[in-house]
Amino acid sequence: MAKKRPQTKAVKPQTNSGEIPVVGAREPCPCGSGRRYKACHGRAAAHAVTELVQRPFEGLAGECDWVALRELVPAATVPLALKGGLPEGVPSVTLATVLPMAWPALRRDDGSVLLGLQNDTSSGDLSRDLADTLSRALTAEPGTPVAAQRVPADGPRLQDLLDENAAFEPVVHPGFEFWVPDSAENATPEVTASLERANAAAIPTVRLSGVDSAYWCETPEKNHLRWVMPHPEEQLLDALARLHAAGTSSLGEGTRLVGSFRAHGLMVPVWDLPSGMGAEECEKPAAELAERLAAALAADAPLSAEERRARGGLTNRQVTLS
Repeated sequence: MAKKRPQTKAVKPQTNSGEIPVVGAREPCPCGSGRRYKACHGRAAAHAVTELVQRPFEGLAGECDWVALRELVPAATVPLALKGGLPEGVPSVTLATVLPMAWPALRRDDGSVLLGLQNDTSSGDLSRDLADTLSRALTAEPGTPVAAQRVPADGPRLQDLLDENAAFEPVVHPGFEFWVPDSAENATPEVTASLERANAAAIPTVRLSGVDSAYWCETPEKNHLRWVMPHPEEQLLDALARLHAAGTSSLGEGTRLVGSFRAHGLMVPVWDLPSGMGAEECEKPAAELAERLAAALAADAPLSAEERRARGGLTNRQVTLS
């Protein structure tokens, strides 16, 4: 017979009532229970999140670029405009893909604010999480990072804080030197180490200028074009299937449409490119493809048998990122 395991009593948390700070999932829970955070108060926090919002950036200017910067682009910044203007003592607010040590936000010495986009969040509404971080960064002491925390379910969203009429124009950088705009020599050892790691991992990326929300990137084997599109998924799949069946879905010789991502409620078709095809060489064929796609999106005839097969192949090559 198997031996019975000794029964152990649950360890009672050693903290008084109050807010339990958010820590890493594998770290000891701050309540003092002795368990990891994810198995203790982190579990309760996970169940207390808001309902998952499929399109957290819907309604913001540049929704497709928000998705690209969240999921695809290593190093980029965008100036943000707030409703009612900037608070006194805050000269600027800038969205950044990543910040040193994965800080959610940073209030610089001069009072300016950097808001990190590619961070883990505590709720099902990324827009609400980012708005909470931004609100706290605006009132943080200059020269301090802003830590993560659980977000109130009734808190504001980015759509409540940002000026919906302001342009959203990402600037893609070759590296993360924008973290220390004055001089990397003045950075702390921790920031310097984080900068070196981030630069080493960054994939060269360029935003095309002739079409919206299309990003060329270079990898050792081949290059890619990843294009975030605003169209409803079913309609876009039909249109791409029409082009694919007609042999017009590529960007030229040696290129091919290989599939797509789903990210934050939008589709991101992906093309493989020859290693010698740079971002500039993508501009004209991407603009021409945009015209063909617009015509295919406007078509309302039922798909042919060949187009249905093409659609099935595209559907099978979809990957959901978020």
